[in-house]
Amino acid sequence: MARGKLRIYLGAAPGVGKTYAMLSEAHRRIERGTDCVVAFVEHHDRPRTEVMLHGLEQVTRKDLEYRGTAFTEMDVDVVLERAPEVALVDELAHTNVPGSRNAKRWQDVEELLTAGIDVVSTVNIQHLESLGDVVESITGVRQKETVPDEVVRRADQIELVDMSPQALRRRMAHGNIYKSDRIDASLSNYFRPGNLTALRELALLWVADRVDEYLQQYRGEHNIRSTWQARERIVVGLTGGPEGRTLIRRASRMAAKGSGSEILAVYIARSDGLTGASPKELAVQRTLVEDLGGTFHHVIGDDIPAALLDFARGVNATQIVLGSSRRKTWQYVFGPGVGATVARDSGPDLDVHIVTHGEVAKGRGLPVARGARLGRSRVIWGWLVGVAGPLLLTVLLTHIDADLGLANDMLLFLTLTVAAALVGGLLPALASAAGGSLLLNYYFTPPLHLWTVSNNKNIVAIAVFVGVAVSVASVVDLAARRTHQAARLRAEAEILSFLAGSVLRGETSLEALLERVRETFAMDSVALLERAGDTDPWTCAGSVGDGRPLERPEDADVDMPVGDHMALALSGRVLPAEDRRVLAAFAAQAAVVLDRQRLQSEADQARTLAEGNRIRTALLAAVSHDLRTPLAGIKAAVSSLRSDDVEWSDEDEAELLEGIEEGADRLEHLVGNLLDMSRLQTGTVTPLIREVDLDEVVPMALGGVPDGSAELDIPETLPMVAVDKGLLERAVANIVENAVKYAPAETPVKVSASALGERVEIRVVDRGPGVPDSAKDRIFAPFQRYGDAPRGAGVGLGLAVARGFVEAMGGTLAAEDTPGGGLTMVLTLRAAAGRPPVRPELSSQVTS
Repeated sequence: MARGKLRIYLGAAPGVGKTYAMLSEAHRRIERGTDCVVAFVEHHDRPRTEVMLHGLEQVTRKDLEYRGTAFTEMDVDVVLERAPEVALVDELAHTNVPGSRNAKRWQDVEELLTAGIDVVSTVNIQHLESLGDVVESITGVRQKETVPDEVVRRADQIELVDMSPQALRRRMAHGNIYKSDRIDASLSNYFRPGNLTALRELALLWVADRVDEYLQQYRGEHNIRSTWQARERIVVGLTGGPEGRTLIRRASRMAAKGSGSEILAVYIARSDGLTGASPKELAVQRTLVEDLGGTFHHVIGDDIPAALLDFARGVNATQIVLGSSRRKTWQYVFGPGVGATVARDSGPDLDVHIVTHGEVAKGRGLPVARGARLGRSRVIWGWLVGVAGPLLLTVLLTHIDADLGLANDMLLFLTLTVAAALVGGLLPALASAAGGSLLLNYYFTPPLHLWTVSNNKNIVAIAVFVGVAVSVASVVDLAARRTHQAARLRAEAEILSFLAGSVLRGETSLEALLERVRETFAMDSVALLERAGDTDPWTCAGSVGDGRPLERPEDADVDMPVGDHMALALSGRVLPAEDRRVLAAFAAQAAVVLDRQRLQSEADQARTLAEGNRIRTALLAAVSHDLRTPLAGIKAAVSSLRSDDVEWSDEDEAELLEGIEEGADRLEHLVGNLLDMSRLQTGTVTPLIREVDLDEVVPMALGGVPDGSAELDIPETLPMVAVDKGLLERAVANIVENAVKYAPAETPVKVSASALGERVEIRVVDRGPGVPDSAKDRIFAPFQRYGDAPRGAGVGLGLAVARGFVEAMGGTLAAEDTPGGGLTMVLTLRAAAGRPPVRPELSSQVTS
């Protein structure tokens, strides 16, 4: 008998719709004529799920009794006897009641599959055995009911039932998942947005891994030898050319195919002066790679392929992405190119991707910013061509029988001279001309093998050869130098354009500018030094790099004065004179950026002073109005008691004294908040952090509200918190008093606490009018009162003081909507290390 097929609906959390999707699939199969029955489905009193059970045949369940309580489980024997084509079995990770046929429901499913019955089941991602520790670290809940990963992986089909955390919380708030008495606790604990987002990511990644397994199986069946790798580290080699953006985007698409992939863009500059790329283009590419989640790196190295491979192996990269060469066909005579060399030397541990782009074979352009000097390698090749070339040509011409004639021999030697000028400049060309004339005289002009010339015409020919060779070499060398000078001026223009653009954009990062200087000139470190006067010591205003710290401009390899009391100091190598013009522009811009930073700092200080003035103005307004009200009440009551014209009864005197006491308490509360706000504004709040039990602090904070206006739920099993006891009491008191003020009189405010991992939360829930999202941050500002609060209700400092105290203790205070209407204040604190947090035990019904 063939084994049945298993189909699993996988969800990230309870309530995403796994059972509903399974029942919908059952209805579709029945419409196609499939014999489908419900072996076990629990609707958990969810109306929509219960409706989907209508019209489906349900197999009788097995009644069991355990410790005096009746339970129902799937009756495997009845299902096997019924022998349907498809059986629906909900909650694959469920633990059966003792006395059942098997200990776990997935074992029941295995029996059905062995009997040839197809099974459709459901499971949540947190019930997979391998993810138990991960789920516990995220949610703080240890899943007791688990299923081996292999059972789920062996499924013939896995379908992810996905839902965003926001939609799932709305479904929960509307009562579509749990009953109303469990909604608040679920939303504030297991169904927090962060928990749901993390569980959703786990589900997506797990399904993606399952897709990888399917691909591997397919390739094995079809004898495909290439491997599919995930979670790669991809290095993108940049040249500073326009094709870099294409390479970065291509690498990003490659990284998106595997979870956890990383992109590292690297530009390798030579160590001989200014870098060979456009700083503007590199800045654009740096921004692009950072926007795509990658990192940008700048490496110095004369051997570009070797430096690229060293970098890739140093970061444990698995792939290298390079662009097709921009060189023209004839330029390949100078070597195979970076791409071919990297691919040849990469070895089996690195995959090299050559990406085509729109700049292929259009030429690499002029060597930017290399100056009028030729590179060392070109000079060496020029001398080889100018010295060894004529010798090799002489050997070749003297060992062939063909008599080419003196004119043709001279043209061949002249070609080598021109080639030496093109490659190495004037001096190799002059050496080639001198050596070629001597070889022509000795080997090709009669009398042979003598340094004399018998024919006057040959003397003229050799003289013309030398003159033409020198002239051509000079012209070629001059043209090459002018070309390099033009390229250098272009590079300088691009750099100056970048600096001008940074001024217009208002960029104020001194470190970024100094890093640009270091990369542009290939230096080890760069520092901006300044001093107050001619005899004052130098101080460092900003520095970048790994080189030795610079204390004086004289200690640097290169220093560029900026005015009388500022200098830009660079260490690493000595710059040629022609580079100092661009360096001067950088130095001037660094001084401008430093001044802008200081002006910005002064503006921030002025803004802070203006804010302080605003608060003082509001404080004066509060003192002039809100503080006068309780004072007026106290004054009136005292005056009445001292009056001799009226004979007050004992009840009247007690009422007046009560009014005096209430006014004094109110005045004390207002003055206390004002003083606390003043301490927060001046930064003089210094918390004394100690390990405290919440059940010792929170009840004391409720002393200022009427009896019965607040309900307290502080479990004794909560871990201790690291707080300042006095500040926490004041903060909770302000929050509760604010909630009581806006809550309906018949509905008490609920104050509860819970532990979530390494955090402890205090939630103050009211059923008042609530606060719109646009005003949730504004209610924590000083002197803000939401809605139509009467003037006598306070000066609007309670929540501002509470948040200030909580943040001073390293916690957070935020406002959330209460499901069903109202506002919930969430106070999050750090659990102390003295007592480990107690993991809440949730029933299988809650976590399934």
